[in-house]
Amino acid sequence: TTQSISLFGEREKGETVRTQNMTAAVAIANIVKSSLGPVGLDKMLVDEVGDVTVTNDGATILKLLEVEHPAAKVLCELAQLQDEEVGDGTTSVVIIAAELLRAADELIKQKIHPTTIINGYKLACKESVKFIQENLTIPAADLGKNCLLNVAKTSMSSKIIGADKDFFANIVVQSCELLKFTNTRGETKCPIKTINVLKAHGKSTRESIFVKGYALNCTIASQLMPKSMKNAKIACIDFSLQKSKMKLGVQVVVDDPEKLDAIRQREADITKEKIQMILASGANVILTTGGIDDMCLKYFVDVGALAVRRCKKEDLKRIARASGATLVASLSNLEGEESFEPAFLGAAEEVVQERICDDELIIIKGTKAKPAASIILRGANDIYVDEMDRSVHDSLCAVKRVIESKSVVPGGGCVEAALSIYLENFATSLGSREQLAIAEFAHAMLVIPKTLVVNAAKDSTELVAKLRAFHNASQTIEAKRQFKWIGLDLENGKCRDNKDAGVLEPEMSKVKSLKFATEAAITILRIDDMIKIYQPSKEDPNSYSNAVKRGQL
Repeated sequence: TTQSISLFGEREKGETVRTQNMTAAVAIANIVKSSLGPVGLDKMLVDEVGDVTVTNDGATILKLLEVEHPAAKVLCELAQLQDEEVGDGTTSVVIIAAELLRAADELIKQKIHPTTIINGYKLACKESVKFIQENLTIPAADLGKNCLLNVAKTSMSSKIIGADKDFFANIVVQSCELLKFTNTRGETKCPIKTINVLKAHGKSTRESIFVKGYALNCTIASQLMPKSMKNAKIACIDFSLQKSKMKLGVQVVVDDPEKLDAIRQREADITKEKIQMILASGANVILTTGGIDDMCLKYFVDVGALAVRRCKKEDLKRIARASGATLVASLSNLEGEESFEPAFLGAAEEVVQERICDDELIIIKGTKAKPAASIILRGANDIYVDEMDRSVHDSLCAVKRVIESKSVVPGGGCVEAALSIYLENFATSLGSREQLAIAEFAHAMLVIPKTLVVNAAKDSTELVAKLRAFHNASQTIEAKRQFKWIGLDLENGKCRDNKDAGVLEPEMSKVKSLKFATEAAITILRIDDMIKIYQPSKEDPNSYSNAVKRGQL
C-alpha cells in the first residue's frame, strides 16, 4: 500500500515562487536605490531600542533591516559579501542583482526555461569580465600619483563627507601609502585593518587629523609617570596587575593570628614579583587589558616606567603586530614556572601622551616591526561621526584595492553603458536561445546609469540615450575609440570623459560586483519550489485551560 506523506506546512511551486522572490528582491533594491551616486540620499534607521543610524552605505542599511523573506536575505548577504571582499560598491551590486531577476521573470513569463536564462547569464557575465579587462581597464601607473587621490574622491563623493573630499582623500591616501609594503612573493599589500580610526565629536569635520603612529584612546595610569618615553620597550599584557586574591572557595585555616599578616604580605608580594619580572626584562612601557591597582602603580612610578591600563584587546593585538611584541596572556612557561622573556617586548621610537582635540591620547610613534597610522575624526555629533567612519572605511578599501591590483576603470556609469552595447551586439551573434537572456542582461546593465541620473534629478531617458550613442560609436567606429571613457557628469547633467575628469573606481570592484550579482540572481532563479514548515504548537494538551475547555473540570 502506498502512503501519501503529508507535510505540516504549505508548499508553493513554479511561477508563484519565482514572482514572489523577484518581488522581494526588487523591494530590497528599491530601498537602497535612492542612495546610489554622488547625489544619493541618506536613510535614517531606528532600531527597537531607539538608536538612530543615518547612512547611505548599502551594506549598513541592509544589515540593519530585519528581513524575513528568504530570497531577500540572499541580497542582504550579497551586500555583506561585497563589503568584506571589496569594501565599496555595495549598493550597486544589490541593484544589478534585482534588475537581473526582474529581467529573468519577464523571460520566464514568455515561456523560456530558467536553465536557458541561467546559461545565458553565466555566458554574459564571463564575456563582461573579459571585455572590462581587455578594453576598459587603465593601469594605475599610467595615471600618475593623482590616481589614488581620484579613486578616494570618487568613493567619497556619494558620502556625507563629499563636500570635503579633497581634504579627506589626502588623509586616506597618506595612511595607505605609509602602510603599503611588498611581501616575499613580490605582491604589494596594504593592511588597512591596522589603521586605527578614532572618533571624537566636537569641532568641525575639517579638524580631523592623520597621525603617524598608533593612537590609543587611553591615558597614563598615574600622573606621577612620565608623559613621554623615548626608545620605548613595550610589554603587552592580557591580565590584571592587581593584588592577587585567593580563588573562590579556597579557605585557609590559621591557628596563629600573627600568620594572617604573613598571608596578606604574600598576596601583595605575588603581584610585586610579577611586576619586577616584567621590569627586569627591560620594559619601560607597560600596556595591559586589565587593571593596575594603586599599590602596584607605585612600583612602576619608582622606576620611571609608563603604564597604561584598560586598553582594548584589539588595540593591543595591533600594537603588538606593529612593534614586534608578543601579547602575553600568562607569565607561566612550559616548565610550570613564571618568567617574562625580553623577546616578548616590542620596540618603538617614542610613546607619548598628547592632547589632541579635547582628549588625552597615547601615541606610539616609530614602531619597529611595521609602520602604524591613525585617523582621528571630528564631527558635530555621534551619528555624523559614525557615518564619517563608514565613509572613510569605504574609501580606504577602494584605495587598498587599487594599490594591490594596480588597475582602475572609469566610473559614472561608463562601464555599464559600454557593457550594455557590447552584450547587445554579442547576443545578436549567437544562434541559440541564450541570445534572449544575454540581451536582457545587457538591458539590465543600464539600471546603474539610469538610477544615477534619476537620483541627480535629471532626464534619465535623454542622458542614457546620449551615453549609449557615445559607446556605440566607440565600439563600431575606429576613429572614435576614445569615446569609451565617456561617463555621466551628474552635477551638470551631461556626458563627459571620466578618465580625464578623474572619476575612477577599482577594476576589482566592478568585476566582483558583476560576478556576485550574477551568482545571487542565478541562486534565486534556480528556486522553483518553496516549502514552509509550520512551527509545531508547544501547548500542553493536559494543561489546565485545555482541561476546562474540554469540560473535564
